[in-house]
Amino acid sequence: MAEAYPITDHYFDCVVVGAGGSGLRAAVGMVEAGLRVACITKVYPTRSHTVAAQGGINAALGNMNEDDWRFHMYDTVKGSDWLGDQDAIEYMTKNAPAAVYELEHYGVPFSRTPEGRIYQRAFGGQSVGYGKGQAYRTCAAADRTGHVILHTLFQQALKSKVQFYNEFFALDLLMDEEGACRGVTAMQIEDGSVHRFRAQLTCLATGGYGRVYKSCTSAHTCTGDGNAMVLRAGLPLQDLEFVQFHPTGIAGAGCLITEGARGEGGYLTNSEGERFMERYAPTAKDLASRDVVSRAETIEINEGRGCGPNKDYIELHLEHLDPALLHERLPGISETARIFAGVDVTKQPIPIVPTCHYNMGGIPTNYRAEVVKRVNGDPDVVVPGLMAVGEASCASVHGANRLGGNSLIDLVVFGRAAAHRAAEIVEPGAAHKPLPRDAGEQAVDRLDKVFHANGSMPTGAIRDAMQRTMQRNASVFRDGPLLEEGCDRIGEVVTSLDELKISDRSRVWNSDVVEALELQNLMLQAVATMHSAAYRTESRGAHAREDYPERDDENWMRHTLIWVDDRFHPTISDRPVHLNTLSNEVEPVPPAKRVY
Repeated sequence: MAEAYPITDHYFDCVVVGAGGSGLRAAVGMVEAGLRVACITKVYPTRSHTVAAQGGINAALGNMNEDDWRFHMYDTVKGSDWLGDQDAIEYMTKNAPAAVYELEHYGVPFSRTPEGRIYQRAFGGQSVGYGKGQAYRTCAAADRTGHVILHTLFQQALKSKVQFYNEFFALDLLMDEEGACRGVTAMQIEDGSVHRFRAQLTCLATGGYGRVYKSCTSAHTCTGDGNAMVLRAGLPLQDLEFVQFHPTGIAGAGCLITEGARGEGGYLTNSEGERFMERYAPTAKDLASRDVVSRAETIEINEGRGCGPNKDYIELHLEHLDPALLHERLPGISETARIFAGVDVTKQPIPIVPTCHYNMGGIPTNYRAEVVKRVNGDPDVVVPGLMAVGEASCASVHGANRLGGNSLIDLVVFGRAAAHRAAEIVEPGAAHKPLPRDAGEQAVDRLDKVFHANGSMPTGAIRDAMQRTMQRNASVFRDGPLLEEGCDRIGEVVTSLDELKISDRSRVWNSDVVEALELQNLMLQAVATMHSAAYRTESRGAHAREDYPERDDENWMRHTLIWVDDRFHPTISDRPVHLNTLSNEVEPVPPAKRVY
């Protein structure tokens, strides 16, 4: 079918797929290193999902109380429930202050203290003195931190002359016979034309796959396209069973209410008016780690202490706070609550429920952002020419549970790391190696099948069945029978892809085709998530199994690796967690009971 789709070739030193915070930071750094860089993005860069991050970005600046990057590292390891790789966590937390100051110098308009320093707020699971007191570590720009970071990085990218290919949908990686990545194939959404982007280095910054669930805080674009491209290239994904449910999504709408609302003094109550978090996390209370708070809320609702006529939500109180503080520190969520919940936060509580928010798992990388794979049980090896950053990647700094404020610092630290590594290994203007003769044909054939799909089921119906299955069978609480049923049910949903129906066969601005391609990507990750969750027979971080309620370090201090083939059949293995650190400046954090 390739001859029916003329292919246009483009040549660059580096190609970045995705224009969120991590992709833009990588692209800017690569250009600053003298490399010619293309950035491919399926939406206009300022619509990337980083724009929705509200509460802040973690770095041990010590502007509000004494702090140290080692405290940040300890909190991140503990938050990860000891599944995080401690070498990568050391790298992130140690480099966090420099990365934030870099953002400040780029022009990010952080909120300020009276002394003019970057304002920092309290967030859940963060401490000073290795758990001895609450840290104020989360640098904030009111409650629009992701918005200002994204816009600032986009301005820097334009200044640096990054070459943007906006509204191009990446289809597949270009892999050679030796297993190296040589670029990507993409479709221009405007006219359906096919393009090959040749590069010495390809960096995937395609975000998470939250839209695999029915209720989520993710944008409709969060379909894990890079993750799916990696699976189709025969490479594994890591730790997909670990899906974070944010404790404060607006009931019925899923819109995020930032953890910063509790950091500024908000608190949760059940139908009896009880501040119930005091029972589940006596020290941290409402600022316990996200998985702890989400499970506590779910228990309260399941045991009949939910609020409202159906007793199906919890209430978040801000009405006791000074309206001037709400206007200064939380203007965005005040507006969101008014629009999506009909609530005046100065007078009424916000109805909230746990909502799918973040994917801890993704494309396995080392702390340099290079994609790694394991062959025949041997040590990890780097996949030549391929990097991943941001929520698409799994370094793994978040392990089994991400701390609030660590996603934005993950973006900029590892976007920065990718640029530093690219400067070391990519020769500007070097000749491109020849591609296999059939390079890109698999993507073209798949695209042609979608354009001509004429079954009986529209994309929306199949997607809805997938999302409802994930919401029912792989949610906040899980158990063996529920997950086994989920594996069977998601397998049945997969077969309905054969009945896909495309109503509009036009190649011009065809949203139906784009959504069908996104659905194929989501389905791969739905299968991987469900089977990974069934595989891990313990409770750790966001993965809470009622039939295996305890953490099992002896058998499960390991990352899950999963491959899914083109028939949606999974193969699962695992790899040890990195308990070593990179330097002698800090000792590894030994496993302990995770309490708040």
